[in-house]
Amino acid sequence: MKPKWLRRRLPPPGRNATVHAAIQGRGLHTVCVEACCPNQMECFGRGTATFLLLGPSCTRGCTFCAVDKSPTRPPDPDEPARIAAAVAQLELNFCVLTMVTRDDLADGGAEHIAETVSAIRKARSGIGLELLISDLHGSGKALFRVLEARPEVLNHNVETVPRLYPEVRPQADFNRSLELLQRASSHNPPIVTKSGMMLGLGETRKELIETMQAVRDTGCRLLTLGQYLAPSKRHHPIVRYVPPEEFSEYEKIGLGMGFSAVASAPFVRSSYEAERLYREAAARIADETD
Repeated sequence: MKPKWLRRRLPPPGRNATVHAAIQGRGLHTVCVEACCPNQMECFGRGTATFLLLGPSCTRGCTFCAVDKSPTRPPDPDEPARIAAAVAQLELNFCVLTMVTRDDLADGGAEHIAETVSAIRKARSGIGLELLISDLHGSGKALFRVLEARPEVLNHNVETVPRLYPEVRPQADFNRSLELLQRASSHNPPIVTKSGMMLGLGETRKELIETMQAVRDTGCRLLTLGQYLAPSKRHHPIVRYVPPEEFSEYEKIGLGMGFSAVASAPFVRSSYEAERLYREAAARIADETD
């Protein structure tokens, strides 16, 4: 049984129907739906969504993830234009784009991501963009192509502590993820980098703090920490429900490490309230450079 802090009332519908229409009417995908995010009704109600590119099928078998694992299809050349049209229809001022991992593509999908960013900027000038990307096979060339698109935020989640990678992310590599964050953090012109982790997969407190520090040491500015919730009995089990006060403690620890902003609470997900977190970080970075 879930603890009381993981029980919540349904939010008011708000713009839910409008967002659904913009997405479904154009045959688009969102990580909100594909990954069974517990915040999707709240975010849709506020008129926001995280678009899922190159999907909905992923080439990796992470045991925590609900995204489909059926055979992939070639990238849809019309997807960038359709996403741009949806962004314009919803009049978004900030947009998060994520992707499935596409190990079957030579560049991991980097060119498709860059084309989508370009289409959105043409359709909605002045928009802020966060890109939540895969490790792109560890390709520096593919990463540079994504960074060339100049997102405000480049996000890549390490997801969990290194010890748990073989059972949680068997096809990923912790050091490869750190290298991606370090390359993005040192890019010129600078781009705000971000990463996230799920708690309750079996990590220890010591492992978690050490992993947070390793992420910060890459130059990463933003961090999200949230409770892992198993999508089904077939997925990795929930080892522990982390109480809200412990999440609050980790937020303070993260800020003490030098992260510009940390979102740490049971229902936090990597793209949850992304604009607010970015604005907080941008303000602190500006203060540091004055």
